Amino acid sequence: MTATLIEGPAQEPVSLADMKTYLRVCEDGEDDLIASLITAARAAIETATGRLMMRQTWRLVLDRWPPGRMLRVPLGPLLGLAAARVADAGGSLQTVPPGYFVVDVLSGAGRIGLGPDVPTPGVATNGIELDIVVGYGADPERVPMPMRQALRQLAAGWYERRGDSAAAASPPAEVAALLAPYRPMRL
Repeated sequence: MTATLIEGPAQEPVSLADMKTYLRVCEDGEDDLIASLITAARAAIETATGRLMMRQTWRLVLDRWPPGRMLRVPLGPLLGLAAARVADAGGSLQTVPPGYFVVDVLSGAGRIGLGPDVPTPGVATNGIELDIVVGYGADPERVPMPMRQALRQLAAGWYERRGDSAAAASPPAEVAALLAPYRPMRL
C-alpha cells in the first residue's frame, strides 16, 4: 500500500502569531523562517506518530483487498472515505459507490470494512485507489494540546539552534514525552 498526499492542510495547528509569541519575537523579519519551522515540525510529528494534525486528503493505492475484508488505514485519525475506484480488466478506474464500504471513524482504529459485493481489481498491481480524509479536523483547537505543545517546542528548539545539524537529529526528551501517547503501539 502506498499513500500520497492529495490535499494538504488549509492551515497549521499553531499559527504564526502564536509561535512568535511563544518565541518572544516581535519583529516580522523572520516570519518566513518561523512559518517554515511550524510546517516542518508538524510534518516531523505526523511522521513520528502516524497521526495527522489537521484535516488532509490522502490517496491509498493497493494491489488487492486485504484478507478478512477489513482495511486498516495507516494514517489517522480517519475522518471519512472521499472516493473509491477499482480498475477493471482493461486498467480503467471505475468509481465504487460509498455503499460498498463501512467506514469506522468512531473507534479510533481507522478501519474501512468492505461489503460482500465490492469489485475485485482486474489488474495485478495498483488496481485500487481510496481517497481518505484524515486528521483531527479543520480547526486547530481540535488537535490535542500535547501535540500542539510538542510542535511549539520542536520548532522553538530548531529556531534557537539554527545551523546546528546535530540538534535536528532526534527530538528533545520533552517533545518525545508529549508525543508518547500518540505514537503507534505494537501489540
